[in-house]
Amino acid sequence: MKNKLIFYTFWLILLVLAPLSALSVTPWAFVQDDPGRIINLAQRLIGLWVYILLFIQIILGTFMPRLIKKYGAWIFKFHIFEGVLIFLLIILHPLAFTVFNYLAGKGFDPLYAYIDVCVLCDGITEFFYNFGRIGFWLVTVGVVSGLFRAATPFMRLHWRKFHIVNYVAFFFIWFHSLKLGLDIGTPPFSFFHGPAVIVISAIVIFKVWNFYRISRD
Repeated sequence: MKNKLIFYTFWLILLVLAPLSALSVTPWAFVQDDPGRIINLAQRLIGLWVYILLFIQIILGTFMPRLIKKYGAWIFKFHIFEGVLIFLLIILHPLAFTVFNYLAGKGFDPLYAYIDVCVLCDGITEFFYNFGRIGFWLVTVGVVSGLFRAATPFMRLHWRKFHIVNYVAFFFIWFHSLKLGLDIGTPPFSFFHGPAVIVISAIVIFKVWNFYRISRD
C-alpha cells in the first residue's frame, strides 16, 4: 500500500507540471470566455500530458520485470491502463486542434491533423506537424500491439518488436514539441522536458549496446 501511495503521488506530481506551466503562459482569466482559447488550452495540456505519460510508460516498460518482482502485479495493470490513457489522449490532441481550427474560421478537416504528412511542406510549422502525425501512428502501433499481445500466435511471438516503437514515438513527439510546444520552455515543465529526452536516449543507447554485445557472443 505504501509503495502504491508513493508511486501515485509521484505520478500526479508529474501530471501537475502541465497545468502549472500552461496556465502560467495563458492565465485562465484570459481563456475562460473564449471557446477557441479553451480548446487551445486543452490541446496544449493534452500534448504535455502525452509527453509525460509516454516517458513514464517507457520507464515502466523498460524495468517491468524488476518492478513486478519488487512491487507486484498491480504495476503491470497500471502499465496497461496508462497505455490506453495515452492512446485516448493522443487521439484527442489532434482532434482539439481540428476543433480549434474550425472555431478560428479555417474550415473543418478532421483528416488534416492525423494523416496529412507532407514532404515539401508549406513552411517550418507544417514540417513539424509531421513529427506529431508520425508520433501518433507509432504510439497507435505500440499500444495496439501491447493490448493484443496474446491475440494470436504471431502476436505472442512478435508483439515486443511492434511495442518497441514507443521509443521512436517519444522522439518524434519531442521533435514535434520543440517548434510547436508553447509551454515546454516555461517552468516547471521546462525542468522535465529536456531531462526526460536525455533519460530515454540513455535507455535506448544502453539497449542498443546490450543487443550488440549479446549478438557478438
